[in-house]
Amino acid sequence: MTARLSRRQFVFTVGGSFAACSIGGCAQAPTAAALVDRIKRQVGIPWNDTTYRDTFKVGRPDTAVRGVASTFMTSYDVVRKAHAAGLNFIVTHAPTFWSDGDVVADLQGDALYDVKRRFVEANGMVIWRFHDHWHARKPDGIIVGWNRALGWDHFVAPDNDRLYVIPETTLGAVAAHVARVLRTRSVRMVGDPAMRVRRVARGAHTLVGNMAAMPSADALLVSEAREWDSIEYARDTVASGQAKGIVLISHEAGEEAGMDECARWLRAFITDVPVHFISTTDVLWTPGA
Repeated sequence: MTARLSRRQFVFTVGGSFAACSIGGCAQAPTAAALVDRIKRQVGIPWNDTTYRDTFKVGRPDTAVRGVASTFMTSYDVVRKAHAAGLNFIVTHAPTFWSDGDVVADLQGDALYDVKRRFVEANGMVIWRFHDHWHARKPDGIIVGWNRALGWDHFVAPDNDRLYVIPETTLGAVAAHVARVLRTRSVRMVGDPAMRVRRVARGAHTLVGNMAAMPSADALLVSEAREWDSIEYARDTVASGQAKGIVLISHEAGEEAGMDECARWLRAFITDVPVHFISTTDVLWTPGA
C-alpha cells in the first residue's frame, strides 16, 4: 500500500537534495556544514579553529542532511544503524578511524578502512567529531550526561564538581550500581568490596589526575586509565594500609551518556531534521558479567 501524504505537507527527494514543502513553500534541508555552524554558535565558548579533533572526518560537508545521529563513537555498527534509521549526519565524540587524530595515512589499502569509508561515502553520509568543545562547554556536556545517568547529579559536592558525596555504602555496591546504570559488563575494582564508601571522586585518564583526586575520596570512579600507572598506584595505596578503592570502567561507559545529553542539547536548535542518540554499547565484557 502506498502511504498517502497530506495536501499541506510532503517530503521529497530530488537528485539527492532533501526538502520539506507545505502550502507556504519549500525549505531546503540544511547541509552538514550549516548545522556545524549552528553548533559553533550555540556551544557557548569561543571556537578553536586549530583543533584537529572537532572537524569533518569523512563525507561532504555540503551534503543535505536528512537526520542527525549523536553517538559516542562511530563504530561500523553505529554507522550502519544510522543509515538504516535515515540519519546521514553523525556527530561523534570519539574517533572514527581508530586513532585520536583519525590519521589515515597508514590505513591506505587496509580492507576494513576501505569498507567503512566506502560505506559512508556510498550512502551519502557525513561524520563530524565533537570532542574538545563539548568537553570545554560550561558545564562539560559529557559530565552533565554522566551525572544524570549515574543518578548522582544531586550528590555533586558544592565546592568540588569532581566529587560526589553519596549515602554511605560499600565499594562493591558502588561498582554494582555503576555497572547497572551505565549498562556495562566490564567494571573492575581495586580494593576491598566491603569497604565503606561515602565520597566518590571522578578520576582521570592520567596518573597525575588520579593521584590528585585520591586524597579527597574513599574511592575513585575512573574511565580509560592505564593499567600500568593508575591501577598500580591504586594497588600500592591499598597495600600501604589506606582504605581506598578504584572502580575502573571503559572509555565508552564513562562518556556515552554525555552524547545522549548532546542529542538532547542539539534538539533545542536543530528542529528542521530529526536528531537521535545511537548507543555505541560497551563491547568489553568479563565472564559471568
